[in-house]
Amino acid sequence: MTAEAASRSMELEATFREVQRRTVRWVLPGLIVAGLVLYIAFPKPEDTVWSIAMGTGCILLAIAAYALDRWRFAAAAVALTVGSLAVALALVFWGGYAPAVVLLSVPTGLTALLLGPAVGVGEAVLLTLALLVPVPGLPDGAGALRSVALTGLWGTLALVALTLRPLLTAASVAREGYEHNRVLLEEARENRLQLAQALEDYAAANAQLARLNTLAQGLRQVADEARRVKEEFVANVSHELRTPLNMIVGYSEMILNAPQTYGGRLPPALLADLKIIHRNCQHLSSLVDDVLDLSQIEMGRAALTKERVAFGEIVEAAVTAVQPLFQSKGLSLRVELADDLPPVLCDRTRIREVLLNLLSNAGRFTEAGGVVVRAERHDQMLTVSVTDTGPGISEEGRARIFQPFEQLDSSIRRRYGGSGLGLAISRAFVEMHGGTMALESTVGEGTTISFTLPLVPPEPLAGGPARWIRPDWEYRRPARPRLAETPAPRPRFVVLETGETLQRLLRRYWDEVEVVSTTTLEAALEALAGGTAHALLINAESVIETLHALRAVSLPAVGAPVFVCTVPGIAEAATALGASDYLVKPISREALLAALARLAPEGRRVLVVDDEPDALRLFWRILASAPEGYQVTTAINGQEALDLMSEAPPDALLLDLVMPEMDGFRLLQAKQADPALREIPAVVLSALDPAGQPIVSESLIVMQGQGLSVAQLFASIESVCRVMVPSAWPQARREGEGQGSQE
Repeated sequence: MTAEAASRSMELEATFREVQRRTVRWVLPGLIVAGLVLYIAFPKPEDTVWSIAMGTGCILLAIAAYALDRWRFAAAAVALTVGSLAVALALVFWGGYAPAVVLLSVPTGLTALLLGPAVGVGEAVLLTLALLVPVPGLPDGAGALRSVALTGLWGTLALVALTLRPLLTAASVAREGYEHNRVLLEEARENRLQLAQALEDYAAANAQLARLNTLAQGLRQVADEARRVKEEFVANVSHELRTPLNMIVGYSEMILNAPQTYGGRLPPALLADLKIIHRNCQHLSSLVDDVLDLSQIEMGRAALTKERVAFGEIVEAAVTAVQPLFQSKGLSLRVELADDLPPVLCDRTRIREVLLNLLSNAGRFTEAGGVVVRAERHDQMLTVSVTDTGPGISEEGRARIFQPFEQLDSSIRRRYGGSGLGLAISRAFVEMHGGTMALESTVGEGTTISFTLPLVPPEPLAGGPARWIRPDWEYRRPARPRLAETPAPRPRFVVLETGETLQRLLRRYWDEVEVVSTTTLEAALEALAGGTAHALLINAESVIETLHALRAVSLPAVGAPVFVCTVPGIAEAATALGASDYLVKPISREALLAALARLAPEGRRVLVVDDEPDALRLFWRILASAPEGYQVTTAINGQEALDLMSEAPPDALLLDLVMPEMDGFRLLQAKQADPALREIPAVVLSALDPAGQPIVSESLIVMQGQGLSVAQLFASIESVCRVMVPSAWPQARREGEGQGSQE
């Protein structure tokens, strides 16, 4: 017998003992009731003593059993069974009440229930023997009574057995269920503990994730700061490189175009060397432009000016430009254009630059054979390929050929030259158009570089409304509902500005919108009131004055917002500075003389202001060599120039912006404040390109004719914060709003 089985048996025994104890407690009230019945059951005078004795005996037996039960259950059980048997026998033999023999089943049942089935059976056997033999006190003809007594005796034992068996079985089942539930409870407690530990681990992981998010936001801010520093570095590099380039290009052009300025005939060898200097300087200038273009592309600020052009014109311009290279090397150049090429929406200059770069590379690296340019249509894409018969590119070289500043090897670089930026910039321009660039090459056979451009339907032919109507058209109701989604119309913006700067930026950076150009506020409001425009964009020199002007008129209550900003172009930048023109370095001799001829056609006295002595000397040489015979005066800062202008006002002013003591900005302000100097035309000569600055506007005002509701106000603030301060808007919240639990 295992310990578990022994434990279960003890538990069942304890359960049965509890049942027995409760049986004793239920029997005691019955004895008391029986004693009371005996008091009144025998009303004859001769039975009074007997009935009182029997009733008192039952009551005393109940009291004794109760007292013994509080001390020891076994004693109470023996007393109760023996006492009840004695009461029954006394009723039969002492009281002479023969029918009481049937009550012998009661003590037998109590014995079996309280002292055990075996004791009960033994008592039943003894009583059976007593009933089967002649017993004094029982009449001889009491056979039927004896049968009833025996039947009740053994029937009671059978009922007790039948009662105890399911009771013990139910107790066993209950105990097993209890044990099973106890095991389940322990498992539940263990699982609860594991769940609590898992929740604690998840909380720690969430805390760690929050710390990582905070760290990521900090790293993002560091990256943004690094990007800002890079932008400033690019701007400074452009200024620092363009200024000396301006000196070299300007002096070289002046010596080559006007050698008489230096008196006498210059040696041919010197002129030849100057041509080499000029050519290499132009190459260096193009290299600087490539570096700046690549930087702008990486920062996402490169601009495209898209228009619908015939692709054959781009190919023809590129082929014409590289034809001398192919002729000098005896190479063939063949063009194969498909007949079904539609017009392409692209930046003509950028795509021509891409094709020109591919043709130049093919011509430089090919020594025999030639190059084939193919253009054909595949579905909605235009595929252009340039195939040469050059040395080919190895697998290792193909893996890095599109990386910036990469060449095949050092020997190739020395032999063929190049900066390694052409293909990287070309691929970036193609990808900005929504296309791809690929390379296929076999060593010893040649190389094919191809790129794709998306095709768009050509613009409809110009004409009146009748061009949309055909006499043979017939309306047919569709047989089933339309499954394809109806394309949404393009956003339509009304643009109010005197120039074209904002419109040009919209077409470059946001070519999915339709632009309606206006030059007056009345025309803009009329276009906005039509209800077809989504917004009014105003490019104004003064945002505050424009805001006052808008408040003075009645805006159409069509729900279209009004955006006011200041986006200066080159002409606007000159106007904002108080200048008449703005030239970006390096400045050619022709551009400088053309600006002076346009602004001061009769003027001959020119004041040049620049803190660089080399720049002053260059501009002095250019003006002195001009056929107009300019009289040139120079100054090295704004204060000196202001003094010279006060003494003898010049006919035109050429000035740099970045100078010590008094820069060009303050000089222009002082000139505008002096009525005697205000009308002198000023030309800004600077390496700072206003159209290429990272910041195009310092303010933005949003308003709506019918006002902004609370929801619109908060949504606008949230949208602006997401764009202006993305690091301050938690990524988890943005994702959560879009997914329903976390945007």
